[in-house]
Amino acid sequence: MSIEDIKKRFVNEIKLRAYDDKYIDKNEEREILQIAIQLGVSIDSARMALVQVCDESSYIMESVIVKQIKDQVETAAGNDGKVDQKEFDLIFQNMKRQIQGKKNDREVKKMIVTVMEDTGNNKIKTGWFSNWYTALKQDLGMA
Repeated sequence: MSIEDIKKRFVNEIKLRAYDDKYIDKNEEREILQIAIQLGVSIDSARMALVQVCDESSYIMESVIVKQIKDQVETAAGNDGKVDQKEFDLIFQNMKRQIQGKKNDREVKKMIVTVMEDTGNNKIKTGWFSNWYTALKQDLGMA
């Protein structure tokens, strides 16, 4: 296979997976990277090419969104080690804008909560009589 054939195949694999929803989830990303490795492309080159094709085609990569969530959660928790409800809502609005309707509100909130739990940034500021985070997790079916 020539380098041009490999590039075409790689671009076609990406477009095939993102065609219907213009969204590359983590499983689709893994499949695409595995195909690239099978074609003899290094993981770093494959990842760079994936990001480039997604940018050119206006596809959204879940891994990029998760990294943005992680960065914003760390920033929100940075000053006192806790995330308050206003900070969570701001992160939610930012990610909702980034995802451009590819995921519904519930799915976006679940992504944020998952990142908070996975990174250990799940310490939150509660109100006097309520715990918004526990209520949110119960509403999302994650408690």
